[in-house]
Order: sequence, then C-alpha cells, then structure tokens
Amino acid sequence: MDEFTRRKLMASSAAAAIGMGALGTASAADTDTPGAPTVRGDLKRLATTARGAEVTGPFVFENGEVLFSLQHPSRDNPAPYDTAAVGVLAGHRFDFNGQNDEFDELEAPRSKAAQGRVQVAGGEYDILVQEGDPIDGGDAKWGHPETPDGTDIAEFAGSRYGDVGTNPDMNFFVPTDDEGLEGYLFTNNETSPGSITRTPLSRGADGWTADHEAAMNLENQPAFRELGGTRINCYGDLSPWDTPMSSEEDYSHPRVSGSATVSDMADAESGVGLRGGSAFWNRPNPTAIEGALGDLFEDSWYPQGTWALGGVEMQAYYLGAEPVDQDGTTNTTEPLGDVYPNRYRYGHIVEITEPTSEEPIPVKHYVMGRAAFECPEFMPDERTVYLASDGSSKGLYKFVAEEPIPSYDDRMDVRGTLHAARVTNDDAATNEPPAEVDLEIEWLELGSASNAEVASWIAEYDDVTQVDYLETHAETDWQADLETALAEADEEVAINGNQDYITDAEILEWARQYETHGPDGVDEDLRRVPFLETRAAAKEIGASIEFRKAEGIDSLDDAKPGDFLYVGISELNDGMADDEGAVRMERVDGGVVYRAELESDYDVSTLEPVVVGPDATDRESIVDAAPINVDNVLVLKDGRVLLCEDKGNFGRSYTNDALWVYEPPTSLHVDSVAVSQEATGEAELTLSSVPDGLAGGRISVTLEHTAVAEITGASYHDALELTADPTISDDGSTVEFQFADIENEIEPGAMDVTLATVEIEGVGSGTTDIVTDVQALDDDEGIAIEAHPRPGVVVTGPPPIGGGSGGGAPTDPDNDGHFEDLNGNGRLDYDDVTLLFEHIEDDSVTLNADAYDFNDNGRIDYDDIDELYDEQ
Repeated sequence: MDEFTRRKLMASSAAAAIGMGALGTASAADTDTPGAPTVRGDLKRLATTARGAEVTGPFVFENGEVLFSLQHPSRDNPAPYDTAAVGVLAGHRFDFNGQNDEFDELEAPRSKAAQGRVQVAGGEYDILVQEGDPIDGGDAKWGHPETPDGTDIAEFAGSRYGDVGTNPDMNFFVPTDDEGLEGYLFTNNETSPGSITRTPLSRGADGWTADHEAAMNLENQPAFRELGGTRINCYGDLSPWDTPMSSEEDYSHPRVSGSATVSDMADAESGVGLRGGSAFWNRPNPTAIEGALGDLFEDSWYPQGTWALGGVEMQAYYLGAEPVDQDGTTNTTEPLGDVYPNRYRYGHIVEITEPTSEEPIPVKHYVMGRAAFECPEFMPDERTVYLASDGSSKGLYKFVAEEPIPSYDDRMDVRGTLHAARVTNDDAATNEPPAEVDLEIEWLELGSASNAEVASWIAEYDDVTQVDYLETHAETDWQADLETALAEADEEVAINGNQDYITDAEILEWARQYETHGPDGVDEDLRRVPFLETRAAAKEIGASIEFRKAEGIDSLDDAKPGDFLYVGISELNDGMADDEGAVRMERVDGGVVYRAELESDYDVSTLEPVVVGPDATDRESIVDAAPINVDNVLVLKDGRVLLCEDKGNFGRSYTNDALWVYEPPTSLHVDSVAVSQEATGEAELTLSSVPDGLAGGRISVTLEHTAVAEITGASYHDALELTADPTISDDGSTVEFQFADIENEIEPGAMDVTLATVEIEGVGSGTTDIVTDVQALDDDEGIAIEAHPRPGVVVTGPPPIGGGSGGGAPTDPDNDGHFEDLNGNGRLDYDDVTLLFEHIEDDSVTLNADAYDFNDNGRIDYDDIDELYDEQ
C-alpha cells in the first residue's frame, strides 16, 4: 500500500507545489491528530477555482473531458471569473487508464492573478454558461426561478438562501446521440425556491458550445410548480437508466439541535435549548426567530438549521402567494395566509423523468426519506440507493426498492424500505485517530412504504400557513396585536413544539411501538413518521446520527460486488469528535474520504479511511499540498476518483479550492464464494491494477476455518508463463503461488488482472474468511508493488435435499442467510415449498437449521414451510 503520509507529503507533493526550500520538518512536540494528513494511494491536483469559489458539480463526458461549476466566486475577481458559471476543462482529457501519470500536476496558484481565475493542468476553463445569462428565447435568466406571473424571485426583498443564480452545483449530461457529443446538461442551483436548468450542449471541432436560446429553467414549468417546486438543489446523481437525480439539501429540516433527541425534550418537559429550526418553518419572517428567542428566554440558543429558513417566503411567492409582507425594502411579519409551502415537500430526491422531452417531468422520491441530502448514489441493481446528508449530526441512509425502480410504470408506485446507519465497532468511540479506524456499520430498518403513500401523508399538511402558526399557538388575536401574538406563539412552539405538523408525542409513540413491535408493527397513522421526520425518528431508535458534512457519495457506474463506494466527510468534528454516541474520534477539520467495499447484494458494512485531510493547526506547507474538506466525489470509469474541495479559508498560502484526482492503491482481491457441503466452488485471485506492469511474485491464500471449507485445487491464469506448481497444505487451509510474467503478457496499466483460481470444497456449514499474504510482488521496474489485501468469504450451505426438480444443492438467492432455493434451480418457487414439506424431518434439513429456519425462531418447524410459501 502506498501510504501518502505527512512525512511523504512534505517530501514529495509539497515539494513539487512550493519548493523544498519552504518545507520544514515535523516537530517532536507536534500534538496534531496522528495520520492527518494521509492518502492511501496517489493524488494529483488537476485544477483550482477562482478566489471565493467552490469546485462543485463535476462531470466527465464519454470522451474524457471534464466539466464543473464555478460556484459563488468572489465579485472582486476579474471577469469572467467574478460570476458563477459552468465550464469545461479544455485541453485536458482523461484516457481512463487508471493512472495519474497521464497529466502533470498543477502548481498551486501563487500570484494574485492566478488566484483570481480558474487554472487547469495543461488547459483552460472554457465557460459554457453563467448566472443570469438570457435563456429560453431571452424571456428568462439562467438559474433564476420566477413566480407564476413571471416575476424574477431576485426582485423580492427579505431573507433568502443565497443570491439567486450564484450557486450552480450538480451537472449531469444526458446524451441524445450515440457518441455522447450532443445532449442536455442538467444543472442544479442552490437557492430557495430551487432551480434546475436544462441547457443543450454539443461538441464540434472547436470544443463544447451551449445553446442559450433553447435552454430552460425547469423550475418555471407547470409540472414542477404542481409539486411545490424544489428547494436548495445541491449535488445529485445520474441514474443507471440515464435520468438526472437532484438532491434537495434542506438544511432547515432538523427537529432537534445537535445531538439532542425528542426524548431529551420530553424528559426536560421543554424544547428550550434543544429544539431545531424546522419548528419555526411557518413563522412569519422565520429567520428572525433566533433574535426573538433571545428576547423570550434567559438562556437563548441557536435552533439548528434556522439560517436555511431563508428563502421559505420566497418559495411562497414562487407558488403564487400574495406578497403581503413586502414593504419595498424588506419583508415584515405580516403573515402569509393564502399560499405557503408545505415543509414536508422538501428535502427529497427529485428524479427528472423524460429528460429529453419537450417538458421533462419531475418525480419526488418521498419514500427515500427527508434530509439535507447532498447527493444519492443509485446502484446498478436499480434497487439500492445510498444517501448522504450534509451538516452537523446527520445520518447516512440506504433505501432498497422491492423491484428495480425503472420497472415501475408509475414512479409513485415505487415501494421499498428506508434504513439508517448505526456504527457498531467499539474503537470508533475511543477517541482514536480517524486514519486508524474503520467504521463498522449496520443498517436499521426505519419503515416501508411507497411514494404514493408518503405523498398522501404529506398532502395532509398542504394547507398550513403562517396564519396557522399564530392561531394555533397564540392566545392573543394576531389581527388585533400581531407583535404580542407572535411572541406568544414563539414561546409556545419553543417549549412544546409546532402543533401544525407531526408532534413530539407522535414521534415518541412511533418509537415506543417500533421498539415493541418492529418497524412493520406501528399504527397506520404513525407509519409516516420515519419518512417525514427521518432524522428525529432515526435518533430515537439508536441510529448514528453523528456524521458531519457527508457531502459526497459515488461508485463506478457499472459497480459490482468487490468495487467501492466512496463517501466524503468534509469535516470530521462536531458529532463525530465529541464525547457522546457511537462515534467519538479525534477531530480532523480537513475531513476524511472513506470507501466501502460493495458486498454481494450491494450492501456495505465497513467504511475505511483512504484520504485524511490535515488538521486546522497544521503548518502552511502541509495544508498547501493536502486535500481539504472534500465535498463532491465522482468515480471515473477506470476507478480513479475526482475530489472536489469546499474548504473556505483553511490556513493555506492561497485561498483557492482545488480539484484533485485520487488514484487508489493496487488491491489484491480474492473472491467470496458460496458452496454447498460436499460441493466445490472457485474463487479468483485478482490485482485491481498494475500501473507499471507485473514482473512476478509469490502469494499465499488461506482459509481460516478448515471445519467449514478446504482448498482442493488451484491453477494459474494463462497469461503467466513461468510458474511453480501451486502448493496446497496437508490440511487444505493454504495454497501458495509463485509466478513470473516473462513474456510481458500483462502490460503496464492493465486493470483487473487475474492471477490464479482457487478451488474450494464445502465440508461443514458456516463461514470462513479467505485471506491473502504477499511474500513478494514486483513490477516491471523491479519495484515492489504494495498491494492492499481485500479478503473474501466462503459461505457453505446445506447438502442436496431429496431429488428436487433442480437436481442441485440448495442456494440462497437473496443472500439473507436462508436457503430458499431448496431444489437448486436458482430461484424460489413452489417446488421448494413442497420439497421442504416432504423432507422436513430429514437429517439434511434438521442438521442445518440455520439454513431453513425461515421464521427465525431457532428451530425447524412447520411454520417455516408457511413462511417459505409466503415469501414466493
């Protein structure tokens, strides 16, 4: 493994970036977090933004060219870099060879001129479209939502979520030709009301061009307004079926602040000091609540998410509300009573269906929960979705659809189960350095529903307005004395919660019933709780709602088991580095990028740190050359990863954010395999990449438990000409390989290089790890390849039962540990039910209770037959 540690960083990349003369050596008295910074693999800086801007919305075209957004640049930069934009890195093109040696690393921007522009290694930033550009025949501005009568939202006074049009983020391109050189670019803009634009792009001999005339703000289309529009559209994903997925990053969703829970408020008999910003959603002039609470309570506090209530009233104008609170220069506390946005309609994943049609159709996947979603990752099985939520004390979520999502003719019929992650390993809670601790996670089921069901629950709150805030919670008639009524309402909501929406009592009752009966045993009217109040519900059942700024999540478009899901934690502090909960590590303000190996069912259970940023206290020479606060991540088709910074000012000698290219270390992977007792299976031994070729080596493969399985044979891949016969130990636990590529069949840059195959026989029921040990492994230059080991697992199941129609050993088609396919024909069918009925008392069944205990009561009984029948 090539570990890019603090020492190596100071000796290599930092030297390349700023010259050896500027480097010092680490002091023995340095008390910074060990392993910060660390990069396991290789890292190069590809581009830097203009001063004040983030790198957001990375996208790589089929031809290898890169595009990203220039988000909120400083107005003091020279034109055109003083205006938000989307542009292509002209002159740079990825070869997808898996190696970072295809480009020379960009030097850090040292001069004021360099810091005021976008810089690209070996190229230029070619701007395609900018904030406020005339589009749609000149009748609209790029990234500017409008009211139903065509008024630009930017014309209204009052609190807002950022300046309109200045925060372009997600970019995904949907091609309309076979070469991927013509199509539509879909761009998010983080504002409220939200904004998604569709811009036609094409590539000619002189590069990419945008058709402004035919571009359109989708938000201003009737189909979007009918959904309530969108809000704070951040990053997203392009689904495996080529539809853009836009994430609503609704920071205002927290019901409770920080690590607090609804139970904490119940115990305190008050929400003062604990309640979050969402309680004040329908308050007149909601962002003024912090000051109002300071006037009401001696111990004032900041309700988490309050700042993101900015723009909620703009959302109301977008929906057609009469702006009775506008006085020309600001907005007053005159309540909006005709139209007001429903808070439960925001914080979702928005799919743009029919993306190339004249009017694309939005669908909100309400069943995937509600959060400050930075991005989702839709997996190739078209059922599994991972979701990252931005901010402090937030969760990681997983949704699994019952059927492939595109198979639903009506997306509102999409049905599945929502889960929240819980960190389970003790060393994650012992104040260890993040570089040294994997996070072991399990997924807690929150509930199951369909989009249509959740939409019906949300609709029950559509008529709630700012008038309701006053009339529900104040004793004084607001029309007679608005100031007094507002103060009374603020005090009541702070203490007892907002009664216009789901109440604290409903969440607590849901949690009580969940604990007693499980997620499917709660009352019908409480099933809405985990979908509408996802964060608060997950906290109540013990999920790890402690993650800090989970801002990136991605994997290969065609990812398969054994590939990696990458998760960017932009800052590792606050809830991940405090003295509470399951995650209590040393803080790393520069953040951490984790990766998780995909398992057979696209599950993940271990997050391992691969890129650890610096500490805030690190010297300038270190932070100048290290990745800081990685936000969006994008996995290239060759397995490398684009890392986009959102660092603000972190003590660098330059203020610019950077775009890095991460090359993972070579991994030595051995397959997992499932076999029946007395049957055999094969596991391949594979190197993920050989950037500098492969000369040869000596490697052993070991099964840790021979009571479960034994190695019975082994062979080499045909490309290896000079080999020693595989040596298998007497007990069948270990095989050793020795080989040399004397004909140079394995070329430098080769990916997924299969070295050998191991034959494994199941001898008992259970599981055993397959581990590798590298005694020697050299590239074509004679330099040792430090391969990162990736163990496999052997799962052995029961022997064949009777003479079923399939004629084979039982299998576990859904990988849940139960062998539903008793006749071995590869699927669950009625023959399996009858086979279990006929042989329920045979030794082949009773001696393998774990395989056939379908009702999970610890024994074989006739109810297992009923459960198997119901599962068909």
